[in-house]
Amino acid sequence: MLCVMVAIVYLYLSAGVRLFSAWGESKRDSAQVHVLERQNRTLQQQHAALASPGTVQAEARRLGMIRPGEQAYIVSDLPSN
Repeated sequence: MLCVMVAIVYLYLSAGVRLFSAWGESKRDSAQVHVLERQNRTLQQQHAALASPGTVQAEARRLGMIRPGEQAYIVSDLPSN
């Protein structure tokens, strides 16, 4: 009878330990999900900003690109201040 009681207590304790371990893992996973959701929102905002036509055009101008049919002018030999 004592062996049966010890086995039952062992099974309950091991189940409790696994339950506690799963709860802790769930908390860690939940925190990771929140971090990834925040990062996803940030990346979506950056994508929206970078995909707008004004941003694309401004970045292209900064890189020295011109539209087809435009005349590019290069100003040189400016006096130094």
